[in-house]
Amino acid sequence: MNKVLLVTGGSRGIGAATALLAAQQGWSVAVNYTANSLAADEVVRQIRASGGQAMSVQADVADEAQVLRMFEHIDAKFGRLTGLVNNAGVVDVTARVDEMSVARWKRMFDINVIGSLICAREAVRRMSTQYGGEGGSIVNVSSAASRLGSPGQYVDYAAAKGAIDAFTIGLAKEVAAEGIRVNAVRPGLIETEIHASGGLPNRVKELQHLVPAQRGGSAEEVAQGIVWLLSDSASYTTMSFLDISGGR
Repeated sequence: MNKVLLVTGGSRGIGAATALLAAQQGWSVAVNYTANSLAADEVVRQIRASGGQAMSVQADVADEAQVLRMFEHIDAKFGRLTGLVNNAGVVDVTARVDEMSVARWKRMFDINVIGSLICAREAVRRMSTQYGGEGGSIVNVSSAASRLGSPGQYVDYAAAKGAIDAFTIGLAKEVAAEGIRVNAVRPGLIETEIHASGGLPNRVKELQHLVPAQRGGSAEEVAQGIVWLLSDSASYTTMSFLDISGGR
């Protein structure tokens, strides 16, 4: 099987680490980004410098037309998709629910949930044996927040990731007989730029005492779990959740 992977939000953090590791394991990788083309191009450069195949592809995953164009570009360059990592996501500034706006909630669910649904739909249309595909693997990047709720910080983000968990279960059952495995990882406190975008650049250091392992994790540690779930080594694993959270 030709190993063609799309990593959404692949220009930084967990997405970039996943793209780099997957390329090392023989995947042709499409690195999706929304706005930062320089960061995506740097990931592609690193992959190519190591002898791998990669392309950068722009799309806001919440915009269906942009996602459709993105998949067409991947089809044309690499052929039929066999792997998808639904990693693109956002947080917002720390707030209680009674301080949040509907506009914030719509953005949160448009990107974190609907974006993942659109990408998964297009992936299934390429992977499923019902569509002439050879099967494949989808890994959704959820969060330990879906179990913890993130009170006083990001309840809306936690709710969106809870939706991703339910989606993972349902889609896994729906397409298991069509050669597609669907799993999720639930990272805990990970050292990435997403905390700064939520106004808490020191969040990991401030909360790591709550983690049984007493430290934050790295994007590379999460990538190891994602790439394993994508691989043939996980060939009988579907509808599963891998918590990469230091015991939290």
